[in-house]
Amino acid sequence: MTETVTIPARFNGPPGWANGGYTCGLLAGRLDGEAAEVSLRAPTPLGRPLTVKRAGEAVELRDGDALLAEAAPADLVLEAPGPVSIEEARAASEAGFEEWSARNPFPRCFVCGPGRRQGDGMRVFPGALGDGRFAAEWTPDESLGDGGGRVRPECVWAALDCPSSAPVANFADGPPVLLGRLAGRIRAPVLVGERYAIVSWPLDLDGRKRHAAAALYDSRGRVLSASRALWIELR
Repeated sequence: MTETVTIPARFNGPPGWANGGYTCGLLAGRLDGEAAEVSLRAPTPLGRPLTVKRAGEAVELRDGDALLAEAAPADLVLEAPGPVSIEEARAASEAGFEEWSARNPFPRCFVCGPGRRQGDGMRVFPGALGDGRFAAEWTPDESLGDGGGRVRPECVWAALDCPSSAPVANFADGPPVLLGRLAGRIRAPVLVGERYAIVSWPLDLDGRKRHAAAALYDSRGRVLSASRALWIELR
C-alpha cells in the first residue's frame, strides 16, 4: 500500500526541512499499536509530494528512490520522573527563555523557535529545573487539532521532539544536534486549549550520540505521552 503526503512549509525544523518529530509522528500514525520507533535517514523536504509505503509491519517515507525515514512498532519502556506542575514548568521556561532564544541554532523551528509567533509555532521553550531536567509549559492551539478537540498525533510527537534536546545539546560551545531517531507512545488524548507540562531528562552520552527522553503531563500529573530520542552532534 502506498500513499502520497506533502508536509506544509509551516512544519519546519532546520530551514527548508521538516521538523523531525512531526515527520516521525506522521509515520507513527500509520502504524498499528500504541508505540512506535522512527529512524530519520535524510532531511525531509517541505511542500512537495512524498511517498509513504508500507513494508510488512513497517512504514517508509521516500522522496523518489531516496529513503527519508522508516517506522516500525516498538516497545517503549521509560521510567518517567515525578511530575512537574504546569506552574513550575512555566516558571522554568520563562527563566530560561533568554538563553534558549539566544543560542537556539534553528530560531524558526515550528516547535521551539523563538522567531515563530503565537498561533503559528508551538513556542515550546524548555528551561532548566536545576536537577538535570528541563521543563516547558505548552497549550496547544486550535490549528493543531483534528476538528474534534484532540491534538493531531504528529503534533504531539513534535512537541516531544525538541524539548528532549535540551538536556544533551551543546548550546554553549559545541555544534548543533539533530534528531536521528525517536520512539514515542501516546497513552491518552492531548486536547486543544488545555495546559500541559513537558519534562525532559538525559539518558546517556556516547560520543556524538546523545540519548534523552521527554514526557507530557496533564494538570493532574498524569503522563499522557512520552518519547525517547537519539540526537546526533554534527561534525
